[in-house]
Amino acid sequence: MIPSMQGIKTLKQRSEYVFVRHGDHERRRTVVIQARNRPDSEVLRAGFTATRKIGNAVVRNRAKRRLRAAARQCLPQFGVPGADYVFIARRDTAEIAWTRLLDDMESALLSLAGQLGAAHSPA
Repeated sequence: MIPSMQGIKTLKQRSEYVFVRHGDHERRRTVVIQARNRPDSEVLRAGFTATRKIGNAVVRNRAKRRLRAAARQCLPQFGVPGADYVFIARRDTAEIAWTRLLDDMESALLSLAGQLGAAHSPA
């Protein structure tokens, strides 16, 4: 396992993805990020997906590899402990400049951190 991803687990089952789908989301040009708090854990979990709309298998796999690499950099810094995240590739994910992808991911994660943090704070 990559050292910076040690505290981050991977979503593996469809039911986990469906659980996250009913949470908050942020859309950017290169990525859509869905997130939802889990009350039972302090571990970050992440899942990655790309639909057939964005291209053939080669393009989808490249987009998911780029999302995983960007998440390795951004999630430890901007992720909320105890939250599940699903990163969904968009058409531009596979070809866009790396810095733009990181900027979009950071922006979306910061917005989600505010939303998820508000859900944890007492009213």
